[in-house]
Amino acid sequence: MTAHPTRSFIGDAVSAPLHVIIIGGGIGGLTLAQGLKKSGVSAAVYERDRTRTDRVQGYRVHINLTGSLALHECLSARLFEAFTRMCGRPAGGIRFVTEQIKVLLALDGRNAPAQFTGNGVAQHRSVSRITLRQVLLSGLEDAVHFGKTFVRYEERPLGRIVAHFEDGSTAEGDVLVAADGGGSRVRRQFLPHAERIDTGIVAIAGKVFLNNESRRLIAPELTNALTLASGKGGYSLFVALQDFDGVALNGIDGNDESAAAGNHFDNSRSYLMWAFGARREKLGLDGGDIEQMSSEELRTTALRAMAQRSWDQRFRALVRLADTDTINAIAIRTSVPIEANATGHAPRRRDPCDDALSRYRRQRCAQRRSEALPRADNGKSRQASSNRCDSRLRDRHDRLRFPRGTDVAPRHAPGGHGGPGSADAVARHPAHHQLRSAT
Repeated sequence: MTAHPTRSFIGDAVSAPLHVIIIGGGIGGLTLAQGLKKSGVSAAVYERDRTRTDRVQGYRVHINLTGSLALHECLSARLFEAFTRMCGRPAGGIRFVTEQIKVLLALDGRNAPAQFTGNGVAQHRSVSRITLRQVLLSGLEDAVHFGKTFVRYEERPLGRIVAHFEDGSTAEGDVLVAADGGGSRVRRQFLPHAERIDTGIVAIAGKVFLNNESRRLIAPELTNALTLASGKGGYSLFVALQDFDGVALNGIDGNDESAAAGNHFDNSRSYLMWAFGARREKLGLDGGDIEQMSSEELRTTALRAMAQRSWDQRFRALVRLADTDTINAIAIRTSVPIEANATGHAPRRRDPCDDALSRYRRQRCAQRRSEALPRADNGKSRQASSNRCDSRLRDRHDRLRFPRGTDVAPRHAPGGHGGPGSADAVARHPAHHQLRSAT
């Protein structure tokens, strides 16, 4: 598929076809695929899971103002409408409290800074990860390939890049994007020295499904705002409501029949989620594999730590009320910073695409200078006009934007570190085009 000149800056600079290979079918990779499709750029997603519901993550995700704008730009009008309809009711604010629910700071629509509020498209939203993935997969049935475990990539002499998969198959394209999460195999090959380490912090999380009985047992102050509790000794708790009444739209929202059984994958009921965190040793978990612990063992661990540190009974009630199927543990990991130019590649070669953009820039700026400054003979004024033209052209050049964490970078530009929901990029540019950063 050739980039459409009226829908993306790519079409202004190149006329040759461009094909993007995306490794990983999570939120980042699928959002990128939707944005490329909307811009008329050919793309294919390769996901290691055998089906779209092999590893559904059942917790909510918060979308901030920037994320909402990015989704609006990447999704079709129909899909963005479906996304907004399936979002939970907005929280009444954010409260920072102690382990005794003593309010330290409360932000709501009356006193929150601008970055905590929004209107129109740019709004804070809460959405089920299951629902969001259903939205992002819609319309990509022919572009997403399941059961494809990435092994390695190779760069061909003529500028193409080839991805190799565990089943012996390959995929060839012009740009390879790593959207395969924190343990990215693409990143390991591209930046083998970019380490990802365990922080030593563990979170135990669960869901309380909301019905008349559970709503009666939960403290009201925990359901009318997002709550962040900071306790003495380095313990913390996060509480958030996912309360929705949207109606399924064209197969979006509701439970997926092919999803694994169990309430962890239930996408049809409102719930309150919580996550209790601390260092492993504080929770007594420094000697074992937390991901192998049973749900009841994790519940007991959280309640024991809360009791020892005198956490309020209203918080402890959430842990006791959590559905057993939904309780799990999460090890918090992070990346180690690397030098900006530590890719090991030679400096980027000049690309003919730059020549095309330069010609376009010269033509447009010459025209605008002659119109804006017909009588000016001041060199500084002309330079200022040229700079303004360059700025407008850079804006045009960067029009194809995607959510933060999704990066389509030049081959010789620094790669990202990768992380949950992030996307690093490895690009091999043939002589006929170049795709720059899209964040």
